[in-house]
This record gives sequence, structure tokens and C-alpha cells, in this order.
Amino acid sequence: MIIIERLKKGNDLKQSILKICQEHDIEAGIIISSVGCLDKLHIRLAKAIKDKEYKQDLEILSLNGTCSKHGLHLHICVGDENGNTFGGHLLDGTIINTTCELAILTVADKQFIREYDIETGYKELKILER
Repeated sequence: MIIIERLKKGNDLKQSILKICQEHDIEAGIIISSVGCLDKLHIRLAKAIKDKEYKQDLEILSLNGTCSKHGLHLHICVGDENGNTFGGHLLDGTIINTTCELAILTVADKQFIREYDIETGYKELKILER
């Protein structure tokens, strides 16, 4: 099944995706499409050392990752008004400007959960059969 939602101005992108997963009881989902724009971006940069906020108009060029009602792991790439692109690990506090059209593919025979991994220091994906 594919769930398609339109997120609106002022919505927190990451929290909205988690809410969709909870409302639709999604056990395993994959972001397959996302187009829209932001007026605030909050990401964790490569090496997972620091995060950064951008307060400017940005186009969502791609958003991908795994999601479920149990947690999310999402990366985003955006473009600015000069055509520069950049991205990172999506964090709370990324705010939609006018819209975000989002499609999530659900995987019926799987369950995605997150378990703490001592090697990485993060909750990492664990895939279970349903």
C-alpha cells in the first residue's frame, strides 16, 4: 500500500511523518517521494558530530529513509535559491514552507523497530518478519 499525504505550512516535517506512521499503524515504511519547500531546515551533518539549522527558503530535492510507528531514519537533500545543494540526517525542527507532497510505501510482511547499538551509539534499524 502507498500512503500519500500533503503536509502544510508550519508543519514539522519529521514529526509529521512520525504522526502519519502512527495514525496509519505503519510497521514498516519507505519514503518513495517527497516534493515541497521549507523555510527552516535542521539536520545533523556527516560524521554525526554537529547539527546545523538553516532559516531560508529551500526546495526539497529528495527525502529518503525508513519509517514506522516505532521510529524514523531519514536523510534530506535540499536546494537553495542559487541552485546549491546540501543535506544530512533530518532532525526535528525542519519546518514546511508552503507544502510537502509525501508518499510512503508500506511493507506488509516486515516490522521496522529501532534498537540501541553499542557500536554506533544510536538506535539502529532491526527488521523483523511479520
